[in-house]
Amino acid sequence: MTPPKTFTFQADVPENFTVTGTANYKPAPGETCISPSGEAFTTGSLFFKPEQPKTAHQVEFKVPLTDDDHGCSMILRGLKLTIEGQWGPRELDMGQETASFSVSDEPSGQTPVAQVFKGQCQWLFRTMGPYRYIVKIPKCRALNTNGDMEKRMIGGRLHRDQLADSTVKLVLSVAKEEEPYFGRSWLKVPEGWKLCIKTKETIRCQSPPTFTDFKMPDDRDCTVYPNCTK
Repeated sequence: MTPPKTFTFQADVPENFTVTGTANYKPAPGETCISPSGEAFTTGSLFFKPEQPKTAHQVEFKVPLTDDDHGCSMILRGLKLTIEGQWGPRELDMGQETASFSVSDEPSGQTPVAQVFKGQCQWLFRTMGPYRYIVKIPKCRALNTNGDMEKRMIGGRLHRDQLADSTVKLVLSVAKEEEPYFGRSWLKVPEGWKLCIKTKETIRCQSPPTFTDFKMPDDRDCTVYPNCTK
């Protein structure tokens, strides 16, 4: 059998992050897909999870434009990425975000070229539990041409007639500055961020503000994040 046409997906991945992929498929035009149990199905998937180091690296895998699931001809309808970041030494000190690329059947009217998408992840910190331990959540968004983070998720639209033997690349970076997950509960000071006293973390800082301490993941009691002063 002739191997299916593919495109190459690449990602430049920063330290302590990984990128894995799921290619999603739909029946080709005119196809009705029937599983061995006799039930019709309309979706199929292929997973890409290469081994990745903790250091900055590049990940690469080839995505077939077609798939033959249970003898049914299917075509690629999109690629979903899972972006996973590790912020601490423990296995659970991690967070996930997603990015997605849809495949359009509309003619592109252009010569196939390598497509490069840029995105950035920023760590957002907050406290959890009665002892107010710091944890972090990644926020990953697309970058505009000026290098500024946008509100929209990372990804975009790919044209089917451009994909065969092409390369789609994601350049992923990490923001230098962290920000609070609940911004109105923290007050910016010259030394960093101070946590306001509250009954819930979603209320605003009082005026004048009154502060409380919190715990870093290594059990230090602190009053300013990230520069612990206590």
